[in-house]
Amino acid sequence: MTRISLQNATVAVIGDLMLDRYVTGDAARLSPEAPVPVLSNTTTRAVLGGAGNVLANLRGLGVRVHLAGVVGDDADAAALRAMMADIGADDTGLLVATDRPTIVKTRFMAGNHHLLRLDAEEARPVGDDVAARLIAQVEKALNDGARALILSDYGKGTLTPAVIAGVIDAAQARNVPVLVDPKGRDYSIYRGASIVTPNRKELAEATNNLPNATDGDIVVAARHLIQTSGIDCVIATRSQDGMSVVRADGTPMHLRAQARAVFDVSGAGDTVIATIAAGLAAGLNLDDAAHLANRAAGIVVGKVGTAPILIEELDADDAIGDMIAPVCDDWDAAANIVEGWRAQGLKIGFTNGAFDILHPGHVTYLAQARSRCDRLVVALNCDESIRRYKSKDRPINDEQSRAQVLAALGAVDLVVIFGRTAEEDDKAELIIRRINPDVLVKGADYEGKHVDGADYVQSRGGVVWLAPVVAGKSTTAIVKKLQGQG
Repeated sequence: MTRISLQNATVAVIGDLMLDRYVTGDAARLSPEAPVPVLSNTTTRAVLGGAGNVLANLRGLGVRVHLAGVVGDDADAAALRAMMADIGADDTGLLVATDRPTIVKTRFMAGNHHLLRLDAEEARPVGDDVAARLIAQVEKALNDGARALILSDYGKGTLTPAVIAGVIDAAQARNVPVLVDPKGRDYSIYRGASIVTPNRKELAEATNNLPNATDGDIVVAARHLIQTSGIDCVIATRSQDGMSVVRADGTPMHLRAQARAVFDVSGAGDTVIATIAAGLAAGLNLDDAAHLANRAAGIVVGKVGTAPILIEELDADDAIGDMIAPVCDDWDAAANIVEGWRAQGLKIGFTNGAFDILHPGHVTYLAQARSRCDRLVVALNCDESIRRYKSKDRPINDEQSRAQVLAALGAVDLVVIFGRTAEEDDKAELIIRRINPDVLVKGADYEGKHVDGADYVQSRGGVVWLAPVVAGKSTTAIVKKLQGQG
Protein backbone atom coordinates (compact mmCIF):
# COMPACT_ATOMS: atom_id res chain seq x y z
CA MET A 1 0.00 0.00 0.00
CA THR A 2 1.73 3.18 -1.18
CA ARG A 3 1.41 6.69 0.11
CA ILE A 4 -0.15 7.87 -3.16
CA SER A 5 -2.94 5.30 -3.03
CA LEU A 6 -3.83 6.19 0.57
CA GLN A 7 -3.87 9.87 -0.28
CA ASN A 8 -6.55 9.15 -2.85
CA ALA A 9 -8.85 7.89 -0.09
CA THR A 10 -11.64 9.85 1.61
CA VAL A 11 -13.25 8.76 4.89
CA ALA A 12 -16.16 10.19 6.90
CA VAL A 13 -16.02 10.09 10.71
CA ILE A 14 -18.78 10.77 13.22
CA GLY A 15 -18.54 10.37 16.97
CA ASP A 16 -17.59 11.72 20.35
CA LEU A 17 -14.95 14.39 19.93
CA MET A 18 -12.75 15.25 22.89
CA LEU A 19 -9.57 16.97 23.98
CA ASP A 20 -6.90 14.80 25.61
CA ARG A 21 -4.67 16.83 27.91
CA TYR A 22 -1.49 15.44 29.51
CA VAL A 23 0.16 16.97 32.57
CA THR A 24 3.54 15.29 32.98
CA GLY A 25 6.09 15.81 35.72
CA ASP A 26 8.29 14.25 38.38
CA ALA A 27 6.78 12.31 41.29
CA ALA A 28 9.79 12.02 43.56
CA ARG A 29 8.03 12.41 46.91
CA LEU A 30 4.76 11.84 48.75
CA SER A 31 2.55 14.63 50.05
CA PRO A 32 2.75 15.23 53.83
CA GLU A 33 -1.03 15.78 53.76
CA ALA A 34 -1.99 12.36 52.37
CA PRO A 35 -0.25 9.26 50.98
CA VAL A 36 -0.32 10.54 47.41
CA PRO A 37 2.54 11.53 45.07
CA VAL A 38 3.40 15.19 44.53
CA LEU A 39 3.80 16.08 40.85
CA SER A 40 6.39 18.79 40.19
CA ASN A 41 8.23 20.35 37.24
CA THR A 42 5.15 19.76 35.12
CA THR A 43 4.61 20.32 31.42
CA THR A 44 1.21 20.29 29.70
CA ARG A 45 0.29 19.25 26.19
CA ALA A 46 -3.03 18.63 24.47
CA VAL A 47 -3.99 16.41 21.54
CA LEU A 48 -7.13 15.42 19.67
CA GLY A 49 -8.95 12.60 21.44
CA GLY A 50 -11.88 10.27 20.82
CA ALA A 51 -13.19 10.74 17.30
CA GLY A 52 -10.53 13.43 17.00
CA ASN A 53 -7.81 10.82 17.40
CA VAL A 54 -9.42 8.79 14.62
CA LEU A 55 -9.25 11.95 12.51
CA ALA A 56 -5.58 12.49 13.46
CA ASN A 57 -4.72 8.92 12.48
CA LEU A 58 -6.43 9.27 9.12
CA ARG A 59 -4.70 12.57 8.43
CA GLY A 60 -1.39 11.01 9.47
CA LEU A 61 -1.98 8.41 6.76
CA GLY A 62 -2.61 11.16 4.22
CA VAL A 63 -6.35 10.50 3.99
CA ARG A 64 -8.92 13.22 3.32
CA VAL A 65 -11.44 13.30 6.20
CA HIS A 66 -14.92 14.68 6.86
CA LEU A 67 -15.55 14.83 10.63
CA ALA A 68 -18.96 15.32 12.24
CA GLY A 69 -19.15 15.90 15.97
CA VAL A 70 -20.31 18.13 18.81
CA VAL A 71 -18.33 20.67 20.85
CA GLY A 72 -19.23 23.24 23.46
CA ASP A 73 -19.11 26.99 23.09
CA ASP A 74 -15.83 27.33 24.95
CA ALA A 75 -12.06 27.77 24.77
CA ASP A 76 -11.47 24.02 24.56
CA ALA A 77 -13.52 23.90 21.35
CA ALA A 78 -11.33 26.66 19.95
CA ALA A 79 -8.27 24.62 20.88
CA LEU A 80 -9.71 21.59 19.06
CA ARG A 81 -10.37 23.65 15.95
CA ALA A 82 -6.82 24.98 16.01
CA MET A 83 -5.43 21.44 16.28
CA MET A 84 -7.57 20.35 13.36
CA ALA A 85 -6.29 23.25 11.30
CA ASP A 86 -2.72 22.25 12.15
CA ILE A 87 -3.22 18.85 10.49
CA GLY A 88 -5.13 20.22 7.53
CA ALA A 89 -8.56 19.02 8.66
CA ASP A 90 -11.82 20.84 7.92
CA ASP A 91 -13.86 21.80 11.01
CA THR A 92 -17.12 22.70 9.28
CA GLY A 93 -18.68 19.45 10.53
CA LEU A 94 -18.32 20.49 14.19
CA LEU A 95 -21.65 21.51 15.67
CA VAL A 96 -21.75 23.81 18.69
CA ALA A 97 -24.04 22.67 21.51
CA THR A 98 -24.85 25.22 24.19
CA ASP A 99 -26.05 22.58 26.67
CA ARG A 100 -22.68 20.90 27.26
CA PRO A 101 -18.97 21.68 27.42
CA THR A 102 -16.34 20.31 25.09
CA ILE A 103 -15.24 16.96 26.52
CA VAL A 104 -11.78 17.15 28.11
CA LYS A 105 -9.84 14.29 29.66
CA THR A 106 -6.81 15.40 31.67
CA ARG A 107 -4.24 12.75 32.55
CA PHE A 108 -1.62 13.38 35.22
CA MET A 109 1.54 11.40 34.57
CA ALA A 110 4.92 10.71 36.13
CA GLY A 111 7.13 9.74 33.23
CA ASN A 112 5.13 7.14 31.32
CA HIS A 113 2.96 6.19 34.31
CA HIS A 114 -0.62 7.42 34.69
CA LEU A 115 -1.37 8.73 38.19
CA LEU A 116 -4.85 10.19 37.74
CA ARG A 117 -7.41 11.08 35.08
CA LEU A 118 -9.83 14.00 35.41
CA ASP A 119 -12.85 14.02 33.08
CA ALA A 120 -14.79 17.20 32.30
CA GLU A 121 -17.95 16.20 30.43
CA GLU A 122 -21.72 16.03 30.42
CA ALA A 123 -22.55 12.71 28.78
CA ARG A 124 -26.15 12.77 27.59
CA PRO A 125 -27.83 12.27 24.21
CA VAL A 126 -27.88 15.20 21.81
CA GLY A 127 -31.26 16.67 21.00
CA ASP A 128 -33.31 15.90 17.89
CA ASP A 129 -32.20 19.07 16.09
CA VAL A 130 -28.49 18.36 16.60
CA ALA A 131 -29.05 14.71 15.66
CA ALA A 132 -30.64 15.71 12.34
CA ARG A 133 -27.79 18.10 11.59
CA LEU A 134 -25.20 15.40 12.35
CA ILE A 135 -26.89 12.99 9.93
CA ALA A 136 -26.96 15.74 7.30
CA GLN A 137 -23.21 16.31 7.76
CA VAL A 138 -22.52 12.62 7.12
CA GLU A 139 -24.81 12.54 4.08
CA LYS A 140 -22.92 15.52 2.67
CA ALA A 141 -19.58 13.76 3.25
CA LEU A 142 -20.84 10.62 1.50
CA ASN A 143 -22.10 12.68 -1.43
CA ASP A 144 -18.70 14.39 -1.59
CA GLY A 145 -16.93 11.07 -2.13
CA ALA A 146 -16.26 9.44 1.24
CA ARG A 147 -15.68 5.72 0.57
CA ALA A 148 -15.82 4.54 4.20
CA LEU A 149 -17.70 5.71 7.30
CA ILE A 150 -16.40 5.37 10.87
CA LEU A 151 -18.62 5.60 13.96
CA SER A 152 -16.42 6.41 16.97
CA ASP A 153 -18.70 5.72 19.93
CA TYR A 154 -17.46 6.62 23.42
CA GLY A 155 -20.95 6.72 24.91
CA LYS A 156 -20.91 10.50 25.41
CA GLY A 157 -24.16 11.23 23.58
CA THR A 158 -23.21 12.09 20.01
CA LEU A 159 -24.19 8.72 18.57
CA THR A 160 -27.81 8.33 19.65
CA PRO A 161 -29.80 5.39 18.22
CA ALA A 162 -31.42 7.79 15.76
CA VAL A 163 -28.07 9.16 14.59
CA ILE A 164 -26.59 5.66 14.27
CA ALA A 165 -29.54 4.37 12.24
CA GLY A 166 -29.60 7.47 10.06
CA VAL A 167 -25.93 7.40 9.08
CA ILE A 168 -25.85 3.61 8.56
CA ASP A 169 -28.87 3.87 6.26
CA ALA A 170 -27.18 6.69 4.35
CA ALA A 171 -23.98 4.68 3.91
CA GLN A 172 -25.82 1.50 2.87
CA ALA A 173 -27.75 3.44 0.24
CA ARG A 174 -24.43 4.43 -1.31
CA ASN A 175 -22.73 1.02 -0.84
CA VAL A 176 -20.18 2.51 1.58
CA PRO A 177 -18.77 0.27 4.34
CA VAL A 178 -19.55 1.28 7.93
CA LEU A 179 -16.97 0.61 10.65
CA VAL A 180 -17.91 0.99 14.32
CA ASP A 181 -15.70 1.39 17.38
CA PRO A 182 -18.48 0.29 19.76
CA LYS A 183 -19.60 1.14 23.26
CA GLY A 184 -22.02 -0.61 25.61
CA ARG A 185 -23.53 -4.08 25.70
CA ASP A 186 -26.23 -3.86 23.03
CA TYR A 187 -24.65 -3.99 19.57
CA SER A 188 -28.03 -4.34 17.87
CA ILE A 189 -28.05 -0.53 17.69
CA TYR A 190 -25.29 -0.94 15.07
CA ARG A 191 -27.40 -3.31 12.94
CA GLY A 192 -26.39 -3.00 9.31
CA ALA A 193 -22.79 -2.02 10.08
CA SER A 194 -20.08 -3.73 8.05
CA ILE A 195 -17.50 -4.08 10.84
CA VAL A 196 -17.33 -3.57 14.60
CA THR A 197 -13.97 -3.45 16.39
CA PRO A 198 -14.42 -4.36 20.07
CA ASN A 199 -11.45 -5.00 22.31
CA ARG A 200 -11.35 -8.13 24.45
CA LYS A 201 -13.20 -6.50 27.37
CA GLU A 202 -15.88 -5.01 25.12
CA LEU A 203 -16.39 -8.34 23.35
CA ALA A 204 -16.98 -10.05 26.69
CA GLU A 205 -19.48 -7.39 27.78
CA ALA A 206 -21.41 -7.62 24.51
CA THR A 207 -21.68 -11.44 24.63
CA ASN A 208 -22.67 -11.95 28.27
CA ASN A 209 -19.10 -12.84 29.17
CA LEU A 210 -18.51 -15.63 26.69
CA PRO A 211 -14.89 -16.84 26.99
CA ASN A 212 -12.36 -15.05 24.78
CA ALA A 213 -8.96 -16.32 25.90
CA THR A 214 -8.11 -18.38 22.81
CA ASP A 215 -8.48 -17.99 19.06
CA GLY A 216 -11.36 -20.47 19.14
CA ASP A 217 -13.08 -18.58 21.95
CA ILE A 218 -12.84 -15.35 19.98
CA VAL A 219 -14.42 -16.94 16.92
CA VAL A 220 -17.36 -18.32 18.92
CA ALA A 221 -17.97 -15.00 20.71
CA ALA A 222 -17.62 -12.96 17.53
CA ARG A 223 -20.02 -15.14 15.55
CA HIS A 224 -22.52 -14.98 18.40
CA LEU A 225 -22.30 -11.19 18.16
CA ILE A 226 -22.74 -11.28 14.38
CA GLN A 227 -25.81 -13.49 14.61
CA THR A 228 -27.51 -11.54 17.39
CA SER A 229 -26.67 -8.01 16.24
CA GLY A 230 -26.97 -8.03 12.46
CA ILE A 231 -23.35 -7.06 11.84
CA ASP A 232 -21.31 -8.44 8.94
CA CYS A 233 -17.88 -8.79 10.56
CA VAL A 234 -16.15 -8.51 13.94
CA ILE A 235 -12.51 -7.45 14.18
CA ALA A 236 -11.56 -8.14 17.78
CA THR A 237 -8.48 -6.30 19.03
CA ARG A 238 -6.67 -8.47 21.57
CA SER A 239 -3.82 -6.37 22.99
CA GLN A 240 -0.61 -8.45 23.08
CA ASP A 241 -2.40 -11.28 21.21
CA GLY A 242 -2.99 -9.15 18.12
CA MET A 243 -6.37 -9.10 16.38
CA SER A 244 -8.88 -11.52 14.89
CA VAL A 245 -11.02 -10.97 11.80
CA VAL A 246 -14.22 -13.03 12.01
CA ARG A 247 -17.02 -13.11 9.46
CA ALA A 248 -20.32 -14.95 9.68
CA ASP A 249 -18.82 -17.75 7.61
CA GLY A 250 -15.48 -18.55 6.03
CA THR A 251 -12.11 -18.97 7.69
CA PRO A 252 -11.27 -16.51 10.50
CA MET A 253 -7.96 -14.66 10.30
CA HIS A 254 -5.82 -14.25 13.43
CA LEU A 255 -3.04 -11.66 13.23
CA ARG A 256 -0.34 -11.78 15.88
CA ALA A 257 0.71 -8.53 17.54
CA GLN A 258 3.62 -6.77 15.87
CA ALA A 259 4.34 -4.35 18.70
CA ARG A 260 8.06 -3.85 19.18
CA ALA A 261 7.76 -1.36 22.02
CA VAL A 262 4.78 -1.22 24.37
CA PHE A 263 4.67 2.04 26.35
CA ASP A 264 0.99 3.02 26.15
CA VAL A 265 -2.09 1.43 24.57
CA SER A 266 -4.14 4.66 24.72
CA GLY A 267 -5.82 5.23 21.38
CA ALA A 268 -4.57 2.03 19.72
CA GLY A 269 -8.16 1.07 18.87
CA ASP A 270 -8.56 4.40 17.08
CA THR A 271 -5.48 3.61 15.01
CA VAL A 272 -6.83 0.17 14.07
CA ILE A 273 -10.22 1.38 12.87
CA ALA A 274 -8.72 4.40 11.07
CA THR A 275 -6.18 2.29 9.20
CA ILE A 276 -8.74 -0.35 8.18
CA ALA A 277 -11.09 2.36 6.92
CA ALA A 278 -8.27 4.06 5.03
CA GLY A 279 -7.34 0.79 3.38
CA LEU A 280 -10.92 -0.04 2.40
CA ALA A 281 -11.50 3.48 1.06
CA ALA A 282 -8.31 3.15 -0.99
CA GLY A 283 -9.48 -0.11 -2.54
CA LEU A 284 -7.83 -2.75 -0.35
CA ASN A 285 -9.71 -5.91 0.52
CA LEU A 286 -10.50 -6.44 4.20
CA ASP A 287 -7.71 -8.94 4.88
CA ASP A 288 -5.03 -6.63 3.48
CA ALA A 289 -6.49 -3.64 5.33
CA ALA A 290 -6.42 -5.63 8.59
CA HIS A 291 -2.77 -6.58 8.06
CA LEU A 292 -1.96 -2.90 7.54
CA ALA A 293 -3.88 -1.95 10.70
CA ASN A 294 -2.06 -4.58 12.74
CA ARG A 295 1.27 -3.07 11.73
CA ALA A 296 0.03 0.42 12.55
CA ALA A 297 -1.17 -0.66 16.00
CA GLY A 298 2.23 -2.19 16.70
CA ILE A 299 3.81 1.20 16.09
CA VAL A 300 1.46 3.45 18.08
CA VAL A 301 1.62 1.41 21.30
CA GLY A 302 5.31 2.33 21.36
CA LYS A 303 4.34 5.97 21.88
CA VAL A 304 3.38 7.64 25.15
CA GLY A 305 -0.18 8.94 25.38
CA THR A 306 -2.71 9.40 22.59
CA ALA A 307 -0.70 9.62 19.39
CA PRO A 308 -1.62 8.94 15.74
CA ILE A 309 0.08 6.73 13.19
CA LEU A 310 2.03 8.47 10.41
CA ILE A 311 2.46 7.17 6.88
CA GLU A 312 6.21 7.70 7.22
CA GLU A 313 6.24 5.31 10.19
CA LEU A 314 4.46 2.63 8.18
CA ASP A 315 6.94 3.15 5.36
CA ALA A 316 9.86 2.80 7.78
CA ASP A 317 8.27 -0.23 9.44
CA ASP A 318 7.90 -1.86 6.04
CA ALA A 319 11.59 -1.28 5.32
CA ILE A 320 12.80 -2.48 8.71
CA GLY A 321 10.70 -5.65 8.69
CA ASP A 322 11.59 -8.10 11.44
CA MET A 323 15.00 -6.67 12.31
CA ILE A 324 13.79 -4.95 15.48
CA ALA A 325 13.26 -6.82 18.75
CA PRO A 326 10.17 -6.18 20.88
CA VAL A 327 10.35 -3.65 23.72
CA CYS A 328 8.17 -4.18 26.80
CA ASP A 329 7.30 -1.75 29.56
CA ASP A 330 4.94 -4.43 30.87
CA TRP A 331 6.76 -7.18 32.78
CA ASP A 332 3.88 -9.62 32.33
CA ALA A 333 4.08 -9.22 28.56
CA ALA A 334 7.85 -9.74 28.68
CA ALA A 335 7.48 -12.85 30.83
CA ASN A 336 4.94 -14.27 28.37
CA ILE A 337 7.37 -13.82 25.49
CA VAL A 338 10.15 -15.50 27.45
CA GLU A 339 7.94 -18.42 28.47
CA GLY A 340 7.08 -18.95 24.82
CA TRP A 341 10.79 -19.23 24.03
CA ARG A 342 11.36 -21.52 26.99
CA ALA A 343 8.57 -23.80 25.81
CA GLN A 344 10.54 -24.21 22.58
CA GLY A 345 13.55 -25.40 24.57
CA LEU A 346 15.54 -22.20 24.02
CA LYS A 347 18.20 -21.02 26.49
CA ILE A 348 17.41 -17.56 27.89
CA GLY A 349 20.20 -15.06 28.55
CA PHE A 350 19.85 -11.84 30.53
CA THR A 351 21.83 -8.68 31.09
CA ASN A 352 20.94 -5.18 32.21
CA GLY A 353 22.18 -1.61 32.19
CA ALA A 354 21.59 1.98 31.12
CA PHE A 355 23.09 1.74 27.60
CA ASP A 356 22.88 5.52 27.37
CA ILE A 357 25.18 6.42 24.47
CA LEU A 358 25.72 3.19 22.56
CA HIS A 359 29.40 2.59 21.77
CA PRO A 360 31.61 -0.28 20.51
CA GLY A 361 32.04 -1.57 24.04
CA HIS A 362 28.28 -2.06 24.34
CA VAL A 363 28.00 -3.74 20.95
CA THR A 364 30.86 -6.16 21.67
CA TYR A 365 29.51 -6.94 25.13
CA LEU A 366 26.00 -7.70 23.84
CA ALA A 367 27.32 -9.86 21.02
CA GLN A 368 29.32 -11.89 23.54
CA ALA A 369 26.28 -12.22 25.79
CA ARG A 370 24.16 -13.44 22.87
CA SER A 371 26.79 -16.08 22.04
CA ARG A 372 26.05 -17.75 25.40
CA CYS A 373 22.30 -18.22 24.83
CA ASP A 374 19.55 -18.66 22.25
CA ARG A 375 17.61 -15.53 23.20
CA LEU A 376 19.04 -12.46 24.93
CA VAL A 377 16.86 -10.27 27.14
CA VAL A 378 18.23 -6.81 27.94
CA ALA A 379 16.70 -5.05 30.96
CA LEU A 380 17.03 -1.30 30.44
CA ASN A 381 17.02 1.17 33.33
CA CYS A 382 14.26 3.72 32.83
CA ASP A 383 15.06 7.43 32.95
CA GLU A 384 13.98 7.86 36.59
CA SER A 385 16.16 4.94 37.65
CA ILE A 386 19.25 6.37 35.98
CA ARG A 387 18.69 9.74 37.60
CA ARG A 388 18.52 8.00 40.98
CA TYR A 389 21.69 5.97 40.75
CA LYS A 390 23.85 8.03 38.37
CA SER A 391 23.03 11.75 38.34
CA LYS A 392 20.25 14.22 37.57
CA ASP A 393 22.03 15.08 34.31
CA ARG A 394 21.62 11.57 32.97
CA PRO A 395 20.48 9.88 30.85
CA ILE A 396 21.60 11.73 27.75
CA ASN A 397 19.11 9.75 25.65
CA ASP A 398 15.61 9.05 26.96
CA GLU A 399 14.43 5.49 27.53
CA GLN A 400 12.43 5.25 24.32
CA SER A 401 15.45 6.29 22.26
CA ARG A 402 17.75 3.91 24.13
CA ALA A 403 15.28 1.06 23.80
CA GLN A 404 14.83 1.63 20.09
CA VAL A 405 18.57 1.57 19.44
CA LEU A 406 19.09 -1.57 21.53
CA ALA A 407 16.17 -3.31 19.83
CA ALA A 408 17.76 -2.71 16.42
CA LEU A 409 20.86 -4.73 17.36
CA GLY A 410 20.94 -8.26 16.02
CA ALA A 411 22.25 -9.58 19.34
CA VAL A 412 19.16 -8.41 21.25
CA ASP A 413 15.92 -10.41 21.24
CA LEU A 414 13.86 -8.51 23.85
CA VAL A 415 14.20 -5.20 25.71
CA VAL A 416 12.43 -4.77 29.07
CA ILE A 417 12.17 -1.42 30.87
CA PHE A 418 12.69 -1.55 34.65
CA GLY A 419 13.25 0.66 37.69
CA ARG A 420 10.10 2.79 37.48
CA THR A 421 10.19 3.19 41.25
CA ALA A 422 12.86 2.58 43.86
CA GLU A 423 10.77 -0.36 45.04
CA GLU A 424 11.03 -1.83 41.54
CA ASP A 425 14.78 -2.15 42.16
CA ASP A 426 17.36 -0.14 40.20
CA LYS A 427 19.72 -3.14 40.24
CA ALA A 428 17.39 -5.56 38.43
CA GLU A 429 16.91 -8.21 41.13
CA LEU A 430 13.12 -8.19 40.72
CA ILE A 431 13.05 -8.27 36.93
CA ILE A 432 15.58 -11.13 36.99
CA ARG A 433 13.16 -13.10 39.14
CA ARG A 434 10.38 -12.42 36.61
CA ILE A 435 12.43 -13.44 33.59
CA ASN A 436 14.15 -16.44 35.24
CA PRO A 437 17.16 -16.52 32.89
CA ASP A 438 19.34 -19.55 32.32
CA VAL A 439 22.40 -17.33 31.85
CA LEU A 440 23.02 -14.06 33.71
CA VAL A 441 25.66 -11.91 32.00
CA LYS A 442 27.61 -9.00 33.51
CA GLY A 443 30.88 -7.34 32.57
CA ALA A 444 34.25 -8.72 33.69
CA ASP A 445 34.69 -5.55 35.77
CA TYR A 446 32.32 -7.27 38.25
CA GLU A 447 34.99 -9.87 39.04
CA GLY A 448 35.09 -10.24 42.82
CA LYS A 449 32.01 -8.04 43.25
CA HIS A 450 28.40 -8.84 44.11
CA VAL A 451 26.27 -9.49 41.03
CA ASP A 452 22.60 -8.75 41.66
CA GLY A 453 20.44 -11.77 40.95
CA ALA A 454 23.38 -14.18 40.77
CA ASP A 455 22.37 -16.22 43.81
CA TYR A 456 18.82 -16.55 42.52
CA VAL A 457 19.87 -17.63 39.02
CA GLN A 458 22.37 -20.16 40.36
CA SER A 459 19.82 -21.55 42.83
CA ARG A 460 17.66 -22.47 39.84
CA GLY A 461 20.52 -24.23 38.05
CA GLY A 462 21.50 -21.25 35.91
CA VAL A 463 24.97 -19.82 35.38
CA VAL A 464 26.56 -16.40 35.78
CA TRP A 465 29.06 -15.36 33.12
CA LEU A 466 31.31 -12.30 33.25
CA ALA A 467 31.93 -11.07 29.72
CA PRO A 468 35.19 -9.35 28.71
CA VAL A 469 34.88 -5.57 28.42
CA VAL A 470 36.44 -3.23 25.88
CA ALA A 471 38.89 -1.01 27.75
CA GLY A 472 38.42 2.75 27.57
CA LYS A 473 34.89 2.64 26.17
CA SER A 474 32.13 4.11 28.35
CA THR A 475 29.30 6.60 28.17
CA THR A 476 30.92 8.65 30.94
CA ALA A 477 34.12 8.96 28.88
CA ILE A 478 32.12 10.07 25.85
CA VAL A 479 30.25 12.71 27.87
CA LYS A 480 33.51 14.06 29.31
CA LYS A 481 35.04 14.25 25.85
CA LEU A 482 32.04 16.19 24.57
CA GLN A 483 32.40 18.55 27.52
CA GLY A 484 36.06 19.07 26.68
CA GLN A 485 37.30 17.17 29.71
CA GLY A 486 38.79 14.19 27.91
